[in-house]
Amino acid sequence: MTVPTYDQFIEPILRFLAAHAEGATAGEAHEAASVMLGLSEEQRQETIASGQATYKNRSGWAHDRLKRAGYSSSAKRGYWQLTDTGRAFAQANPAPLSAEQVEHLALNFMSVKLKTAPDAASLDENNDTSTPIVQTDLATSSPQERLNQAILELRTSVAADLLDSLLQASPTRFEHIVLDVLHSLGYGANRQALQQIRGSGDGGIDGVISLDALGWKKSTCRPSAGRAL
Repeated sequence: MTVPTYDQFIEPILRFLAAHAEGATAGEAHEAASVMLGLSEEQRQETIASGQATYKNRSGWAHDRLKRAGYSSSAKRGYWQLTDTGRAFAQANPAPLSAEQVEHLALNFMSVKLKTAPDAASLDENNDTSTPIVQTDLATSSPQERLNQAILELRTSVAADLLDSLLQASPTRFEHIVLDVLHSLGYGANRQALQQIRGSGDGGIDGVISLDALGWKKSTCRPSAGRAL
């Protein structure tokens, strides 16, 4: 089961802050929201592409929406507190909020500009190895998630186009590309140290690389049955 979308974090964050008139740290709000939503340990371990815990990122964007609606604020960095308007709203609207109210908070204040950057942009508390982004509905994906997804799609598209181009290259052109790649990986003192071998009967050898000033050489081979870098 994936982590709930950020709009589902709006009410838990609102209720938690309403119960703490003096405010609370972002970390405390993250944990409270995860408990209210009944997140499993597996859901708590899920991360976005940057390595930040998904539930922390989404609760951050939920708070961003409350800020844009004028219901919350960051009295200081990483510290959240409802405004007078926010406390009045929470009191006038007992739990649970209707789906229409949640959608209104999630989507209708996105154009409101804040004086400071959204809290969610600086909530990454870890530098763990990144993991693939989880696909979610576009309307309720956080801006960072949509950006990560767009980058992933672009990389996938470029990789597919590159593979298609390699498959269409002539044998001679492909051998040249192989040597270019090997040079980019650090083989040879310069590009001239990589010599392409042309002609039939070459035993599948694409070229030779001069490894040092004494002229020692290393042959590079490519299977004749297919093309693989």
